[in-house]
Amino acid sequence: MPELPEVEVVRRGLVNWVRGRTISAVDVLDPRSIRRHALGAGDFVGNLQGATVSDVVRRGKFLWMPLTDGPAAPENPETAALPDVALMAHLGMSGQLLMQDQDVPDEKHLKVRLRLSPRDGMPAQLRFVDQRIFGGLFVTALVPTDDGGPGGLAESPLPLIAAEAAHIARDPLDPAFSFDLFYQRLRKRKTGLKRALLDQGLVSGIGNIYADEALWRARLHFARPTDTLRRNEAQRVLDSAREVMLDALAAGGTSFDSLYVNVNGASGYFDRSLNAYGRQGEPCRRCAAAGISSTIRRDQFMNRSSHTCPVCQPRPRNGRW
Repeated sequence: MPELPEVEVVRRGLVNWVRGRTISAVDVLDPRSIRRHALGAGDFVGNLQGATVSDVVRRGKFLWMPLTDGPAAPENPETAALPDVALMAHLGMSGQLLMQDQDVPDEKHLKVRLRLSPRDGMPAQLRFVDQRIFGGLFVTALVPTDDGGPGGLAESPLPLIAAEAAHIARDPLDPAFSFDLFYQRLRKRKTGLKRALLDQGLVSGIGNIYADEALWRARLHFARPTDTLRRNEAQRVLDSAREVMLDALAAGGTSFDSLYVNVNGASGYFDRSLNAYGRQGEPCRRCAAAGISSTIRRDQFMNRSSHTCPVCQPRPRNGRW
């Protein structure tokens, strides 16, 4: 599955091309890709056709495009009324959102096409392509955020969030993220540290790969009991998570074609820079730099894996696995 940095790459790419543009027509080529829209293809098309995309918003790994009725001024989408619905994109394992000119032949696995109002120098279509059909598009309601802050990372932050994302916490890249609230909730959980980092109700957007990388940077073991974590340790692991995501985002940006908005969990924007994840049996780079011999180990964890250095991430007493 794509992780937060990959989804943020998509958000940044999309917003430049679709914000302020009106959806003039919708082609549903495979109804399976809108199966999450319970009222069917007719209602899906009816909600989108004639609506204007006012922004592209992300919280954690959730991505949505707020919609307003009727066209907005091309250079000033903020003049549109406040949105009450949004087009949500669930990218799954192989979902791609591509900007294409109308004369570009259809992709083999094209599922949904949105035809957009013309704008000089910009492609005419937004296409949803999905080979494995685990992802999809659907229209959802926007609801007020529980803290009155912005719904997520966006160009024009509004205190509205897609209903399906309202249950998740803010992510480390969100300017409205509260460390104090995170730490209070973390200390109340009697669980292992990595389990807590993967809990979307505590902090969103941290998946298995970046949890391992953040814990390696913070020199903390994944089974460290959360109720024993000191404030400076919690700050260290959160800062590490933020740093590793920003590094991954920068790596994604360098290989990102602005006309090809792509998320693919196997694409590996950042895989050449990983220090822990997937490196079992290889030397720990930090220990090697210090002249210490240590090998990254792999442990079973929640039907997945955790990767640690046994020297600089020692196992805790009374660890919670």
